[in-house]
Amino acid sequence: MSRTSDRLSLMETFLRIVEAGSLSAAGTQLGTSQPTISRRLHALESSLGVRLLLRNTHGMQLTDAGQRYVARAKELLADWQGFEADLRGDDDVPEGMLRVVAPHAFGQERLVAPVTEYLRRYPRTTVEWRLHDGPLRLVEDGIDCVIRVGALEGEAVVARKIFEVDRIIVAAPSVVGTRPIARPSQLEALPWLAIGTFYRNSVRLESERGTARVVRFQPRFITDSLFALRAAALDGLGVAVVSAWVVEDDLAQGRLTHVLPGWRSQSLPVYIAYPEARFYPAKLRRFVEIMRTAFAVSA
Repeated sequence: MSRTSDRLSLMETFLRIVEAGSLSAAGTQLGTSQPTISRRLHALESSLGVRLLLRNTHGMQLTDAGQRYVARAKELLADWQGFEADLRGDDDVPEGMLRVVAPHAFGQERLVAPVTEYLRRYPRTTVEWRLHDGPLRLVEDGIDCVIRVGALEGEAVVARKIFEVDRIIVAAPSVVGTRPIARPSQLEALPWLAIGTFYRNSVRLESERGTARVVRFQPRFITDSLFALRAAALDGLGVAVVSAWVVEDDLAQGRLTHVLPGWRSQSLPVYIAYPEARFYPAKLRRFVEIMRTAFAVSA
């Protein structure tokens, strides 16, 4: 085994230890013994001249050097795998685990179909589908790509837009009653529901003619879940601005009313993003292609 390939093997072993949570679990996943994994870890630490893991009766903990090594090692391995994939060219077949993080509501409803297509088309791949709406550390957490609704913040990533989410005003028929609502200002007299990740005490509405108005209110119910927001609207708790796709059936069946149909909140872009790198493995490239094609958005 060459020195370079040996280093890569030790690097992969260490990352597997961290991901598995123990040396014995890493050994099981790699099809070898715990003593062999321990020897590999010792060899890596000896070659680097630093401790990467602290082990005691309560488990193991990364040292500061270990934390830096994990982040950098994932980048280096991804670059190396991408480099090999690039050399293989069009014959490169997607394979292996792809770790993806998606928003809860969108990830449960609109994104499962393209993921299913991806898995059927590339049977040598596996997708770990995590639903999470909070901030992320892609490299440190071993995430290959993330799908996000709204503005992207934080670390340097490559982002591709795959969708635009239309947001409309809805309420149960019992909330609006027989009162005609012709102007945004009339909404302020009604009870409101809010989704705290995008609006809380006010919302900016835009008309089809390009006019903008800000509606201010004190919400009776605040949530970070689109599904909870929809449920509260269906129960007649108040007016809400929601993603149009969430309430399509409710509007068609008359369970909710489209309030002020000539007005809507600003649409939200949906991005697929992944860490910057020189090369990307086929499993990631093909996944991005399928996601973008599924929503027919070019960027």
